[in-house]
Amino acid sequence: MSKIEMKTPLVEMDGDEMTRIIWKILKDELILPYIDLKSDYYDLGLKHRDETDDQVTIDASNATKKYGVAVKCATITPNAARVEEYGLKKMYKSPNGTIRAILDGTVFRAPILVKGIEPNVRTWEAPIIVARHAYGDVYRDTEMKVEGPGKAELVFTHADGTEDRETVFEFGEGQKGILQEQYNIEESIESFARSCFTFALEQKKDLWFSTKDTISKKYDHTFKDIFQDLYDREYHEKFEAADITYFYTLIDDAVARVMKSHGGFIWALKNYDGDVMSDMISSAFGSLAMMTSVLVSPKGYYEYEAAHGTVQRHYYKYLKGEETSTNSVATIFAWTGALRKRGELDHLPDLMHFANCLEKATIRTIEDGKMTGDLTLITTTPNPTKLNTEDFIKAVRATLDTLL
Repeated sequence: MSKIEMKTPLVEMDGDEMTRIIWKILKDELILPYIDLKSDYYDLGLKHRDETDDQVTIDASNATKKYGVAVKCATITPNAARVEEYGLKKMYKSPNGTIRAILDGTVFRAPILVKGIEPNVRTWEAPIIVARHAYGDVYRDTEMKVEGPGKAELVFTHADGTEDRETVFEFGEGQKGILQEQYNIEESIESFARSCFTFALEQKKDLWFSTKDTISKKYDHTFKDIFQDLYDREYHEKFEAADITYFYTLIDDAVARVMKSHGGFIWALKNYDGDVMSDMISSAFGSLAMMTSVLVSPKGYYEYEAAHGTVQRHYYKYLKGEETSTNSVATIFAWTGALRKRGELDHLPDLMHFANCLEKATIRTIEDGKMTGDLTLITTTPNPTKLNTEDFIKAVRATLDTLL
């Protein structure tokens, strides 16, 4: 079989630990035998980020602006222990946070449904798609440790030198504490809202949005106001025509409603809230490794990624020569999402067909009872076969060959 041709490269961002091992096996087994792959490669492994003072992350983000489509492996966001483990120059920020700040946009995450993997919430009948704002908040914060006595203030200096000041807290003698500043910009919030409304219309699904505006009367309330103003101005009539609704409620109320819902809607959330709730949604639907994730920028950039971490525990087992059974489904779907979008933008139906077939092959392999260890623990499929990391990918390839 001749390989499928590509016109434009996609940006390929390699990652860390066990997902980096999966990345290579996946490419060798499921991508390169079938596609004449054109990719602009960037190594976002932690050691190389350190060697380049994290410039490689910025370069990969700018390349995504150039080519329009990227696929990203999971990466380490270092804490103090990781700085020591890898001998880093400093504690670098989240590479995902850097990428999202440069590209802006919204992260849409949806569970991958497979027969035999039933949701933990018995009322859920359809996927809940989490729309996560991908700019600012805690991911671009400034933090400080302090010791009193002293006064913490929030200061905004205007261009003419005048200042607006708000007292945050007065620390007493010897009183230690921590400070955190976070910010956002209305342009990005409006882009987030517009992406959510547009996506809801495309998917013909109700849209929920939730913050805590009763407590955060300026920060969170601004999000609420921008969503409502944009909906009233541009989307109210379109939603009515599509017979879908826009619904706002406080985040604590939304959580309670979600747990009693039937699913089938889009849940828009601020950056940190979306990070936490997407993990909850994916786990409750089956597995953290069974969720698609794509960053969609209103400027036409798309970055597909595995929503989970680097599977550190399995990586240490791998380094010892022990067998692992790591779920690669989310990473496979990151590749299929990027390839399908590349095919869509470049008018390559064969590339889109391949991506669709690879997704079907992955799901069919699991439904046939061949799966990684995490899924064998939660499946209702009788007598499932537990496969190791590489053998599962090879089983997907065998199924794929029957579909092509």
